[in-house]
Amino acid sequence: MSDIAFDHAPIGLAQLEHRIIRRCNLQFAETFGDTPVAFVGREIAELYPSREDFDRVGTRLQQQDVQAGRYDDERIMRRLSGTLFWCRVRGRSLTPDQPFRAGVWSFADISDDRPVASLTPRERDVAILTCRGLSAKEIGLELNLSYRTIETHRAHLLKKFSARKLPELVAKLTGMPL
Repeated sequence: MSDIAFDHAPIGLAQLEHRIIRRCNLQFAETFGDTPVAFVGREIAELYPSREDFDRVGTRLQQQDVQAGRYDDERIMRRLSGTLFWCRVRGRSLTPDQPFRAGVWSFADISDDRPVASLTPRERDVAILTCRGLSAKEIGLELNLSYRTIETHRAHLLKKFSARKLPELVAKLTGMPL
């Protein structure tokens, strides 16, 4: 029964070992644009917008607060066709002391709730942290940038999403009504 539940779960699921896809279900394959067999043996990095994004998430997974073995965020991912989409990602490492050794991850396409604009990797970071409610100073500390640089990135985001103020930007980024 567990194979049936995994294969037909209504959310994309993947088992990873050292960030290589060892198994995925039908919804994962549909979301990313191929059959489950086509993903086996592929590095998950192929589904990130850039290698820099992949490396940044990898660094985050090795930080102390993630060492408990659980992780979740919302980020831009890439389908095999090259199109970008918003994705809610949640994962659990089966080996918290070695977070990449083995884990189970879920991937939910949330692009219907959120517009995808052409963003730089840094703008994506700022957008995600802004949606988490961090101030410009807090984001600056997390990204090792000045708060003025963060404000510049936020100004670009406001323009790209045609938002007048920060709450409107957050509403557009999160898909929440104003």
